[in-house]
Amino acid sequence: MAKASDIPGLRADTPFAQAAARTVQVRARELFEHSADVLDVTDIERVHDMRVATRRLRAVLELFAPCFPPDELKVVLRDVKALADALGARRDPDVQIAALADLAEHVDPADRPGLQAFSDRLRAEQREANAVLADALAQAGADELRTRLEHLVVAARDQVAA
Repeated sequence: MAKASDIPGLRADTPFAQAAARTVQVRARELFEHSADVLDVTDIERVHDMRVATRRLRAVLELFAPCFPPDELKVVLRDVKALADALGARRDPDVQIAALADLAEHVDPADRPGLQAFSDRLRAEQREANAVLADALAQAGADELRTRLEHLVVAARDQVAA
């Protein structure tokens, strides 16, 4: 799992709104960094890392909610959750397929065709979930999630300046 980045300049005496701006900026950047090649089913850790990034981002958005315009925050949280749900749906068959591959190495060869049949069904689920994830990524782009997250950062910074 990818380690969370440190938040530059975050200290115990950092004003709350400034901490919000810095933290959301870093967590949003991480989310989009993890989106690279996330649809590649040969490296299932990419999905895991991006899913964890959505959890971290949602947590800080909720923690720092008083620093953001409520209507904008509500839409951003909804969209991050939709992305997280699509990532979760893709992650489940990824993990099951990997577990079956490990199990196949330890079972009687006569039992492997049954495991292969189950694995084939899971791969079909994985393809379907990958299509849903591709749609969720496209929707996040169309909805300008990155830009809306930047607006939240600016809103928090504006509180510090006021």
